[in-house]
Amino acid sequence: MTPAESTAPPPTAYDTVEAAVRAQLSKAFGGKRGALEGAVPTIAFTGSWLATENLRLSLVLGVGSALVLLVVRLVQRSTIQFVFNSLIGIGIAAFFALRSGNAADAFLPGIYYNSAYAAGMILSIAVRWPIVGFLIGSVTGDPTGWRSDPGVVKLCSRLTWLLVLPCVLRVVVQLPLYLAKEVTALGIAKIALGWPLQVAAFAAMVWVLARGRTPAQAAAK
Repeated sequence: MTPAESTAPPPTAYDTVEAAVRAQLSKAFGGKRGALEGAVPTIAFTGSWLATENLRLSLVLGVGSALVLLVVRLVQRSTIQFVFNSLIGIGIAAFFALRSGNAADAFLPGIYYNSAYAAGMILSIAVRWPIVGFLIGSVTGDPTGWRSDPGVVKLCSRLTWLLVLPCVLRVVVQLPLYLAKEVTALGIAKIALGWPLQVAAFAAMVWVLARGRTPAQAAAK
């Protein structure tokens, strides 16, 4: 094996950057089941609060539903990534709500998360290291090679903006509801702006990607 061969990035199964990003995004979203697992604890919490206005019971049902989903995953020996993320999320929400005794505080971590996530992605675009670029790097085997192609950087910046928009929209809608302590409306908004909005963002990204044919090897140079 020559030195050039030993340092070359591993071959990619994708002919274009767009195909690679589509595949990675589909995996990251977890499909329909992953989206459902993320929504069930919020539905359980909100539904219980609407029926009883009992904070502890609502949190127990929210956490309990996530634990049931986790057990199902373990029994099936399938990946627990998405349901585990859901369990961590409802656990943090329970901590915030129980600490203050205010049910609306269960939604505060999500508002913080979306604010920080949006700020981080906007910063990555501003410094020309858009987050989506690292999806390309994970496929090509060269984490930073995609930055050598201005066209790829521009594409990744556009796609990262499409990830920013749902986060900003969630904060814009949920923050006033949180300040007004509208718990039921917060729950409905979180569900409506969760999976449906993510699917819309994914569809927009697929539309952008479908228009391009950037050779995958260009991103690994």
